[in-house]
Amino acid sequence: MSNKKGKINVVYSTNPDFNYQYEEEEEQTTLPPEKQNLRVTLDSKQRAGKTVTLIDGFIGTEEDLKDLAKLLKNKCGVGGSVKEGQIIIQGAFKDKVLAILHDNHYRAR
Repeated sequence: MSNKKGKINVVYSTNPDFNYQYEEEEEQTTLPPEKQNLRVTLDSKQRAGKTVTLIDGFIGTEEDLKDLAKLLKNKCGVGGSVKEGQIIIQGAFKDKVLAILHDNHYRAR
């Protein structure tokens, strides 16, 4: 690792053979759908008046989050994205997204 972020217990070292200790990023496992507690909301703030559907609260890997987003986008027939652990679906699809999540055994409100 050549980046300086994540170094622990070091202020400065003049020893050329010194090996830095790095914080370990733990691999987060994805909870099964029955144990997920997702929140579905509509939002139009900071979006030029356009409404989007937000899905928060997913606990798991980034890959699984992207797979869920892809499923929702395909079922709704619209675009969207994944940012900062949040799924953004373009348009007001709260009821449809809740139905899709419940059909796939996710706990959502």
